[in-house]
Amino acid sequence: MSQSGPPTPSRGSRPARRPPGVGPTTGPVPTGEVAESGRRRRWILAVVIVVLVLVVGGAVWGVLHAGGTPTATSSTVLIPSPTPTVEPVARTATSTFAAALPTTVLQFALASSAADDAWVAKGALEAYAETFADGSGATLGLQVGQWVTPQETTAVFGAITAAAPTSPASSPATASSTATAGTDGLPRSGSVEVGGQATGSYLIVDNGDGTGTATWTNGTALLQLTGPVAEIARLYAAFPL
Repeated sequence: MSQSGPPTPSRGSRPARRPPGVGPTTGPVPTGEVAESGRRRRWILAVVIVVLVLVVGGAVWGVLHAGGTPTATSSTVLIPSPTPTVEPVARTATSTFAAALPTTVLQFALASSAADDAWVAKGALEAYAETFADGSGATLGLQVGQWVTPQETTAVFGAITAAAPTSPASSPATASSTATAGTDGLPRSGSVEVGGQATGSYLIVDNGDGTGTATWTNGTALLQLTGPVAEIARLYAAFPL
């Protein structure tokens, strides 16, 4: 009795042709390739996560350690300078020097002007004694004169400031010509500069009676301004000569 089985291909026979469109990769992917592909994807994902962690961590560290603490942003509020509420009177003197003198200083306006014989007696070519008012009772007194040379002006400045009152709570300090409001740091002294060049000296003092006096030279000009002590430094800084 014979057993039947699959026919044995005859020697020299060719394998059966694959149907059109069926390539050698058609069919289930071997299990080893699936495992390898999964490992590759997991490795790439791990690398991406590590890079993201490093980038985010570096950014956070930079913010927390930049200068120790975050820098606060500050802003400056500019307060407009006060202006007079009254009209200045006309100055009667018409010289070039007199025309250069201001008729207003912050909230104060020129109220009167007359020749100053006392300073003319000290050698001034011309000098004036003036009053400024703010319309509410406060006043400024100004003495101003011009000499022939800066050396003469400096000599008179030294003479009239030699007996200036001093404040026991403070001492003179050499500084720039920029002054600030208030009575702290009076008396205050320093150089007057124009265009970066020293042209004279100044002295600001508290007179002890609620008034302060600023005295300064600018080339051949000598000026002395007396007014409310709390404002005298600011008035000196605002004076345009």
